[in-house]
Amino acid sequence: MSSMRYNKPRLIMNIYCFGRNLVTAPSCSLSPVHLPAQKEAHFWYVLPDEVKGTNLLNRYFEILTPCEKENILRMRGEELKKSALLSRALVRTTLSRYQTNCHVDPKSWKFRKNDHGKPEVDCQYADDWSLPPLHFNISHTSSLIACGVTVGSPIGIDVEEKQRRLKNDILAFARRYFSPHELEMLTQIVDPELQRQEFIKLWTLKEAYVKALGRGFSASPFNTFTVGLRDHMKGGIHVPPHGISKEAEITVEPFGELNNLSSNWHFVLLELLGSHYAAVCVEKESTNTGKGSIPVNLTIRKTIPFVGDECVSGTDPVVVIGGLSKLLVC
Repeated sequence: MSSMRYNKPRLIMNIYCFGRNLVTAPSCSLSPVHLPAQKEAHFWYVLPDEVKGTNLLNRYFEILTPCEKENILRMRGEELKKSALLSRALVRTTLSRYQTNCHVDPKSWKFRKNDHGKPEVDCQYADDWSLPPLHFNISHTSSLIACGVTVGSPIGIDVEEKQRRLKNDILAFARRYFSPHELEMLTQIVDPELQRQEFIKLWTLKEAYVKALGRGFSASPFNTFTVGLRDHMKGGIHVPPHGISKEAEITVEPFGELNNLSSNWHFVLLELLGSHYAAVCVEKESTNTGKGSIPVNLTIRKTIPFVGDECVSGTDPVVVIGGLSKLLVC
């Protein structure tokens, strides 16, 4: 036991030594932000390559629970450990920014998982804590980590690299995981690059939808629903080569015999930094069922927790390429 206590600090330091040119993180508190309004989602992202410095990474490590720390220490590979650390730190620091009746330290957040494993905020706090019904979802690639936040409405997000390559043939992959309508759309795209890009867009949207449902892939297989444009859903097919377009609302329709899916969702598809696709899926208000013309209000921020933030809504790095949305100035 004594050797374990002796070696762990050194092991932690090894995890966070990513190069010789390390930058010491300045001491900075988290800037408070207002809670998302109804029909509004906040999207935060961090670029791992821009997060440097042993002090800063160790500061993120210290706001995690003992269980979270152990999970990271057990991972193999420095990049994987750093990605997991940033994902957990991004959730904790993002939630702590919101102006509520009391300040919640990033280290104090408690989480639970629903019956299907989706993480949720655990509101079993002390009686003097009065928290709004915050919902969040996390997604990451090796080069970008994102967190979506809403109040009172489930949210699912997904981010994918535009240059993502598949080991298997795209159409063979789509036959296994996509609906017949989506497969037909992809089949009609002759250009291999356009076909690959359309595949990634569909995958990103479908992933966000399943995560918003919170039931897991096994309960909501990708081939049991179709993502498409409202204008073309009646015809049963997208219009290639640009099946996902900002010209119409993105919708989801259950396919097959599953009755645990719903179509009452807003979608937004973004291009970030010219290198990533990001999808946001938010449940519509029950009073607005069927009113597909109401856009999603979306605020997008780039961040390095404890260092600085930048509102990027409506700037060149963010392009809406699908769905109806209104980008809000921070």
